[in-house]
Amino acid sequence: MSELTEKKKSDKSPAMSDDEIISVLQSSLYPGAAADSVRMVMQYCTAAKLDPMQKPVHIVPMSVKNTQTGRSEWRDVIMPGIGLYRIQADRSGTYAGISAPEFGPDKTGAFTDKNGNRVNVVYPEWCRIVASKMVDGRIVEFTAQEYWLENYASDSSKSDAPNRMWRKRPRGQLAKCAEAQALRKAWPEVGAAPTAEEMEGKIIDVTGQSEVIADTQRITEDEALAIHAKITDNDIDLAKFLAWLKKSLGASSIEQIAKPALPDVLRMIDATIKRKAKK
Repeated sequence: MSELTEKKKSDKSPAMSDDEIISVLQSSLYPGAAADSVRMVMQYCTAAKLDPMQKPVHIVPMSVKNTQTGRSEWRDVIMPGIGLYRIQADRSGTYAGISAPEFGPDKTGAFTDKNGNRVNVVYPEWCRIVASKMVDGRIVEFTAQEYWLENYASDSSKSDAPNRMWRKRPRGQLAKCAEAQALRKAWPEVGAAPTAEEMEGKIIDVTGQSEVIADTQRITEDEALAIHAKITDNDIDLAKFLAWLKKSLGASSIEQIAKPALPDVLRMIDATIKRKAKK
């Protein structure tokens, strides 16, 4: 039973079933997410005594490539958000505040994007944040300094250019990384797992046996509608397409397709259209 369901019972108001809560979360905080993925969120929140309606964790689509088979599949993974670290620090009873982010000098870097174009990006060299903690009646400071070049996420595995979010918010993204590190140093009990904000678009090495590419961004609503239209206009069997989507990418619906997988999906649709045209 979820934390939210228990809270409703204690308030003596009509309790929502877990299925009803999943439906609410799917239509609000986690649009496009599969029911099983939202259920994992609820299980995580129940174990940690968290309110899922506060969105303390994120559903992160990950493409997992097995180096032994060479096959990749998309799966949803639950990762903590920076908000969860803040909640855990506050619950400790020793949280004494966090400093405003301090940034180093601006730098200009030249990068090559996924289309082979050269782009110039202005970014802060580093960000420093101090977390304050009460220890034996006195305030102890824990400082974290993170460098932009060591933290930014690229727009693809074949590019060194920052992705859309790191270009749009170079300071905001780096500040989240510095804050997460400061909170981990001050409260090791929050865990060693990186936050979803830190891992967006990054490549993770998993035990040397598989490569994981994480990206919190799913395809947009317009992109999903365009795929629906292409399938309908070309009389493609939707059931067969969804079965391929589930088997190849681990996505249960078109809306669940992760952004990096979009080119593969479009190529598959185009190939299907060509095969139908030859018949």
